Amino acid sequence: MLQRLKTDILEENNDFIAINKPSGLLSVPDRAGNEVSLKEILKRQHGEIYTVHRLDKDTSGVIVFAKNADAHKFLSGLFESREVEKYYSGIVHGIPPQESGSVDAAMMEHPVKKGIMVTNKKGKPALTDYRLVETFGNYSVMQFRIHTGRTHQIRVHMKHIGHPIVCDAIYGNGEPVMLSSIKKNFNLSKKEEEERPLFHRLALHAEKLVFTDLQKQQHIIESPLPKDMKAFLQQLRKWKFR
Repeated sequence: MLQRLKTDILEENNDFIAINKPSGLLSVPDRAGNEVSLKEILKRQHGEIYTVHRLDKDTSGVIVFAKNADAHKFLSGLFESREVEKYYSGIVHGIPPQESGSVDAAMMEHPVKKGIMVTNKKGKPALTDYRLVETFGNYSVMQFRIHTGRTHQIRVHMKHIGHPIVCDAIYGNGEPVMLSSIKKNFNLSKKEEEERPLFHRLALHAEKLVFTDLQKQQHIIESPLPKDMKAFLQQLRKWKFR
């Protein structure tokens, strides 16, 4: 039975619907079919829905689905031909040595571990631009633009340069961020028996898509940073210089 989820619609017309996907929700059904997906929810609410692209389950932000076959063919073609500008925000471990740069490292699926991607010269081309936005000593806020759409691309490329996405269980240590790790002289309150995580999901958000539709109209679809990532950043800023 599909869960009742109020979809956060960012933009909708006769050809497509753009949704602000929450973290923890599959974009489309997986092979096991045990979990509900955003596509299934949209089909229940809006009728026929076509997959154009995907976001990882734990990545939040802008995702677009087509509403008819013609729009599906056109929009899928835009993504495949790299005519869509795709921007992400993320929080990584450490501080990259350069304020901006590109990771041009081909990717392929791990030869043994299914669903795990690795950088490999024999893989498909993968290009990620990055820009350092803000630093906090142990963490950095970054903006990414991906020119290709490989599975787990940003996550793999950030691991490749030694700065994995915070709370990435596959390409990083997966450990939740605790307030005690950023606040000096941290003391647990008397009401709590153990410390609760400050942040505990993949710190990656699809913030913006830019493309031109079938009618030659440009769309700039943006998704604000989710509350949990905002709260995490507020704490990082609060304790940065203390």
